[in-house]
Amino acid sequence: MTERKHKSGFVNIVGNPNVGKSTLMNRLVGEKISIITSKAQTTRHRIIGIVNTDDMQIVYSDTPGVLRPNYKLQETMLNFSQSALGDADVLLYVTDVVETIGKNDNFLQKVQQVTCPVLLLINKIDLTNQAELEALVAQWKEILPQAEIIPLSAISGFNVDYLKRRVEKLVPDSPPYFEKDTLTDKPARFFVTEIIREKILLYYQKEIPYAVEVVVEVFKETEKLIHIQALIIVERESQKGIVIGHQGQALKKVSSMARKDIERFFDKKVFLEVFVKVEKDWRNRDALLKNFGYRLD
Repeated sequence: MTERKHKSGFVNIVGNPNVGKSTLMNRLVGEKISIITSKAQTTRHRIIGIVNTDDMQIVYSDTPGVLRPNYKLQETMLNFSQSALGDADVLLYVTDVVETIGKNDNFLQKVQQVTCPVLLLINKIDLTNQAELEALVAQWKEILPQAEIIPLSAISGFNVDYLKRRVEKLVPDSPPYFEKDTLTDKPARFFVTEIIREKILLYYQKEIPYAVEVVVEVFKETEKLIHIQALIIVERESQKGIVIGHQGQALKKVSSMARKDIERFFDKKVFLEVFVKVEKDWRNRDALLKNFGYRLD
């Protein structure tokens, strides 16, 4: 009997903000790898989630939503998305039934030039009807004629299993890129920062979530407990006051919400301490952005 070949590939997920990329990523991986909120720019880094079987390894990569940058942080977020076009074995371009077609034309032009298989995913189809969906599919066929179009609903899981099967057929023959028990390339500290940032996105309004970065300064794990000290970075003293809240109540609430999710993520008790620090205009400072793990090239 001929031995079955091993397949491995990078399946990169790109698209504009608020089209449901992170929800789809978590569905495909089967774990909560990417944070999810209703706010744009939730994903700031390129986040990898790895699915392993005996004869296959699929490396899914969720990237920040494509937007025209207004400051250096957003430029680094766009760099993550553009890099995903160059190293994909399969490209998943996510749109939905409500976004404006042709938004960010410059990025779409780059998608038109990729040589790997492209699956165009029309998400949130539960928000439309059959006639409108068919018209949308026809429009996208004009823009990305090389793409295979798959309507789906990431939040309900509709057609996600079909998408998985298509991906499995398209990834090339290759040995695994990562150890077979690996779920992601990110360290534990990264997921702590993302969970805290998710709670900030959910709890605070307006500009505050976008002016915030989270850094884990201490991560000490014992058999029964993880001790974490985290620092919330803001740009102005006024933002620091809002994050802390009256008598520290806002910060206590966010910390409590985050601690519960971190305990679920690691399946272990967590002692979490969170502090707030002002770093003026950090979103435009190269040295700080590099320290926070953003690409500037």
